[in-house]
Amino acid sequence: MKIGIIQQSCSPNRDANLQKLAANIATAAKAGAQLVVLQELHNTPYFCQVESTDNFDLAEPIPGPSTDFFGALAKEHGIVIVASLFERRATGLYHNTAVVMERDGSIAGKYRKMHIPDDPAYYEKFYFTPGDLGFQPIDTSVGRLGVQVCWDQWYPEGARMMALAGAQLLIYPTAIGYESSDTAEEQERQREAWTTVQRGHAVANGLPVVAVNRVGHEPDPSGQTNGIQFWGSSFICGPQGELLYRAPKDEEVVQVVEVDMQRSENVRRWWPFLRDRRIDEFGELTKRFRD
Repeated sequence: MKIGIIQQSCSPNRDANLQKLAANIATAAKAGAQLVVLQELHNTPYFCQVESTDNFDLAEPIPGPSTDFFGALAKEHGIVIVASLFERRATGLYHNTAVVMERDGSIAGKYRKMHIPDDPAYYEKFYFTPGDLGFQPIDTSVGRLGVQVCWDQWYPEGARMMALAGAQLLIYPTAIGYESSDTAEEQERQREAWTTVQRGHAVANGLPVVAVNRVGHEPDPSGQTNGIQFWGSSFICGPQGELLYRAPKDEEVVQVVEVDMQRSENVRRWWPFLRDRRIDEFGELTKRFRD
């Protein structure tokens, strides 16, 4: 399968961001992409650097304007698109939601982010209710997609749950970066940890992984921090964790990568981790801590 990834910066101009996304999606489709994956909350700057009730105005229903927009692009180009939206489910109830648009323009399915961070400059608990749709892959014309969102990528349990439900590909729209006060060495440790943990999900589950991050500096509207330098580095790896492509950390990118979807079958025959799991001994994984 040919997979397109779009790593771009975001301006305060929502319409400009959408038009840039549309142009980049067209570029990926022209290069042969069958599936295009976008970054987390791609319509706007990453608004979770501050807690402001005004930002709830950015949310929209699903289906809604953005699913109409990306659905039309999916249909125009005959591709599947993984988008990431600020969902307004009801008055006062919001989610960070990935939506998969089928090549006919319809909604194939959605996933609501399960793990919600609450760290300096990532105040997501103020905005997002944890997901309630579970770890359920989304069936599409290009395969069964195990879509999660950003902070979910640090948790091996989510990747495993998707794999156990038959996902053929693990996908993570992302918005993550450095705080400028961190040393260069610490910044690099964080970026490499981010890549490494997801490559581990590929190995442990015998599945390709697609992670798409935004890039560029976004200031902190409150002025309390120096803002976030999003580290890009979007990547695709195969089922043994092998890097098939990794984007620069400081450039916008439209890249199409061919992924051999049959390799998972061979890898799982060589490394039958699912066969050898001691599921009879894992019951206490549902505890917060074994004390």
